[in-house]
Amino acid sequence: MTTAVQASRIFDGTAWHENAALLLHDGKVAAIVPASDAPQAVPLKGWIVPGLIDLQVNGGGGVLFNNAPDPATIAVICAAHAGCGTTSTMVTLITDTPEVTKAAISAAKASRAVGLLGLHLEGPHISLARKGTHDPELIRPMQNDDLTVILAAAKDLPNLLVTLAPESATLSQVAELAAAGVTVSLGHSDCTAATARDFVDAGARMATHLFNAMSQITPREAGLVGAVLDDARLSAGLIADGFHVAHEVLRLALRLKPQLFLVSDAMSTVGSDLTKFTLNGREIFRAGGRLTLADGTLAGADIALIDAVRHLHLSLGLPLEQALSLASAAPAKALGLTDRGTLLPGMRADFFCLTPNITCGATWIGGRAVA
Repeated sequence: MTTAVQASRIFDGTAWHENAALLLHDGKVAAIVPASDAPQAVPLKGWIVPGLIDLQVNGGGGVLFNNAPDPATIAVICAAHAGCGTTSTMVTLITDTPEVTKAAISAAKASRAVGLLGLHLEGPHISLARKGTHDPELIRPMQNDDLTVILAAAKDLPNLLVTLAPESATLSQVAELAAAGVTVSLGHSDCTAATARDFVDAGARMATHLFNAMSQITPREAGLVGAVLDDARLSAGLIADGFHVAHEVLRLALRLKPQLFLVSDAMSTVGSDLTKFTLNGREIFRAGGRLTLADGTLAGADIALIDAVRHLHLSLGLPLEQALSLASAAPAKALGLTDRGTLLPGMRADFFCLTPNITCGATWIGGRAVA
């Protein structure tokens, strides 16, 4: 059955269509046509734009995945972010115990949450030198048992993303992960550029929150940051919340590297009135748009992906089309998704209604209104 929704403007991921209707069939985009050609179309408030795709979501709706790694938590997180225009959510587990990691994998396998894209394991196989907010007591090198668990998970999950540091994994482990379909992302690492290139040669294809928790560019050593900016094989996430990366650095990165995409790195505060919460037994404080440990270390971000889009557009002056694409088509391409990210014919009917203030109205996933 074909249905239609109408808006004053529709962005298909490439171009705007004025006074148009979006035709939907079996949960996919059938076409975009002039509104006059779809007299029965349901009018929607705002502009229709592709749904946002977030590859790094730790929590939302008042809950944190690490604190309760079960299907109910995943459902709350996905619903909270759907209310902000995110139609594909990669729920993320920060460095934790082997038992919690296994529980997170089981939860992701069992979950039927609308909008769940897959699982992102951010750690525990990272560098102590670049731990950020990760609990140093839980950081450890990847062992054979860890590799076996991840490889088994890759068989049952639609998408599996693993952030690791070269200091805590081997080239052969990365090659096995990549061969099994796991997306390996380099992050929380103090490695040299040469080491990073070796791991890209082995199969790593992404970098986690570029500029944060990684070795920086110096005159005689490019570090992981330099390797990411230099190597077109690596895509990279960016946290654009006004705190994690300076405006000048954001502009520079966007000029230098086409393979960038936005992530929220959202914590439980999204869609809630929490002022603090716990992670691995430590308190995280929310104030002034920032989330920090008691010592001031940034601890994730207090944004949904739509907030990053708004920040790039209103604060940095990025064209709206580019800001939207960095949160939709770009992450889809980075993860190798071919069924979403735009509203071209044949794509999933994942979209939301964008207000003139760059906020979210209604959200549709698979051709159905969910928020």
